Amino acid sequence: MRTALADRTSDVRATWPPLPRRTRPRPTLLTIRTPISRRAATTLTVLSLAVPFTAWVVLSASGAVPATFLPSPGAVLSAGWEMARSGELAVDVWTTTRRVLEGFGLAVLVSVPLGILMGTFHAGQAAFEPLIGLLRYLPASAFIPLLIIWLGLGEPSKIAILFIGTVFFNTLMTADVVRGVPRSLIDVSYTLGARRGEVLRKVVVPHSLPGIIDAVRVNAAAAWNFVVVAELVNSTAGLGYRIVRAQRFLQTDKIFAVLVVIGVIGVMIDVALRLVRARVGRWAG
Repeated sequence: MRTALADRTSDVRATWPPLPRRTRPRPTLLTIRTPISRRAATTLTVLSLAVPFTAWVVLSASGAVPATFLPSPGAVLSAGWEMARSGELAVDVWTTTRRVLEGFGLAVLVSVPLGILMGTFHAGQAAFEPLIGLLRYLPASAFIPLLIIWLGLGEPSKIAILFIGTVFFNTLMTADVVRGVPRSLIDVSYTLGARRGEVLRKVVVPHSLPGIIDAVRVNAAAAWNFVVVAELVNSTAGLGYRIVRAQRFLQTDKIFAVLVVIGVIGVMIDVALRLVRARVGRWAG
């Protein structure tokens, strides 16, 4: 009976039309996970900068948008040069950079060890993640009235805004990276006789370090966003303060100049962190 059923199945399959042959598509710029040539990458990079800049030049030169709302690149360059020559730009850059270094640096010092603790031990996750998961949804700007009451109008309240705005996200992102350490690496380490501290120091942390640096890169950009909010609190210097002051007098050329400076500083920080990641995590690809 089984033989007859098998013969009948074979006869039915013999009548099926052959499956169409599908050739592998040629790689294009939109082929998933396919590297592109250096020439194509360079072209796309140049276009990503040239197209917005060309649109800016055309709109400002044609008069389609009043100069009060969209100053020309030349006017922005002139305003930036004037601020640099007077010395106020250097003071503002250093003041803002110092605040970011202090506020975000403190957030990194707290969030990285706490994230490693939460990602390595289930007890740490159970103890800290519920509270941190709740606090991360509270906007840092909502703490400004409380911080003024608690810390006054000086530098501590500005540093605290930066700290609150970045520490919770960096903690959770670090914990997620640490949880990605393969369990097999930990088991093999214990099998070879490593102790808990050695596993943490020689396996968990080195494996997680590239991802931790990536988390710092993401949240460093957030810190530069929060510093503008922080400098709204009784500031007398800083890039955020300079933007607000220029807004009062409709000096949009100065606003654009400061935004360009912030963008350049951000790119420099991102490139520096990329180089650090490439150096300490070559094995991570």
